[in-house]
Amino acid sequence: MRVCTLVGARPQFVKASVVSGALQRAGIEETIVHSGQHYDDALSAHIIEELGITQPHTNLRVGSLPHGQQTGLMMHRLDAFLDNAGQFDAVLVYGDTNSTLAGALVAAKRHIPVAHVEAGLRSFDRSMPEEINRVVTDHISTWLFCPTSSAVNNLSVEGIRRGVFHVGDVMLDAVKAFSDLAGRMYPLHMVTRHSPGTYIVATIHRPVNNQSHARLSRIVDTLGHLGNPVILPAHPATAKALESLAVPESVEVIGPVGYLKMCTLIRHAKCVVTDSGGLQKEAYWHRVPCVTLRPETEWPETLQGGWNTCVNDNPDEILLAVERSRPEHQQPFGMPGEGTASEGIAQVLSKYWQRNYMAE
Repeated sequence: MRVCTLVGARPQFVKASVVSGALQRAGIEETIVHSGQHYDDALSAHIIEELGITQPHTNLRVGSLPHGQQTGLMMHRLDAFLDNAGQFDAVLVYGDTNSTLAGALVAAKRHIPVAHVEAGLRSFDRSMPEEINRVVTDHISTWLFCPTSSAVNNLSVEGIRRGVFHVGDVMLDAVKAFSDLAGRMYPLHMVTRHSPGTYIVATIHRPVNNQSHARLSRIVDTLGHLGNPVILPAHPATAKALESLAVPESVEVIGPVGYLKMCTLIRHAKCVVTDSGGLQKEAYWHRVPCVTLRPETEWPETLQGGWNTCVNDNPDEILLAVERSRPEHQQPFGMPGEGTASEGIAQVLSKYWQRNYMAE
């Protein structure tokens, strides 16, 4: 079986690091294509190296563009690549980025089955580009690999019941696979001067937060009043937006951080303040409280027991949520999933191949 995997954003490389290994063990030949959506070395090249991911066969080098232009250029260049790459039995995409949508659309129009990892997630906010990407991708996918039971239910409500598999979360696979390695390679004293539990990790990357001067200013100013140092690894777009703001002294703006270093930072933080879906989960699995800078989350499981709180950009709500993020305020922790999602995905694809082709 030949599978073409399209990745382009930092979380997708992390997911691919565990899924690609499972595909290989199942005897599935994989060709990885990098869309170039994330072009900063710390967001792509460094992660590929540190997690031992197979180097992408090609890089479409799309770069930063408005959503429509970026998605269109990805489609054009991926289509050209597939013209000369031979026949693939599936195109595999991750999550909800423009790379996800572009890969799914190109594959569907070429009548290549689409495998969507992290299918069924919904924020129910159509103003989010990610919500449009994930909904459209789900409706043209052949295999929908869901991380949670709520994702399965979301698809059922939309009439999608065939090809749906509740395999678990591949990001949990990654956390289990790399947490110990992160601790050995990057102990806390190599990453920050702060002691465990004395600092807060923050990330701000969604356009709704970093493209509004007033909103970003309000969030960053609030970070300066949390009573603890805040380490803010800045996405390139956020870093540029911060240049025009007065950043409080207690907010340490640093460049993008590799996955392993971020594991170490999260693992020892007092709290995580973020608008990232992935970091909400990673904080949850590392038993670190999270405050989400959005009015909703596509990961409702993290809200259980008070481990995650959605506050949008209201300063008073942010301050209160962080104040209440002390461990004694959290309910007993439960970790959904077994960390075997990657193997489940590989088994489903392998069984499809055996049933449809090997018998011939």
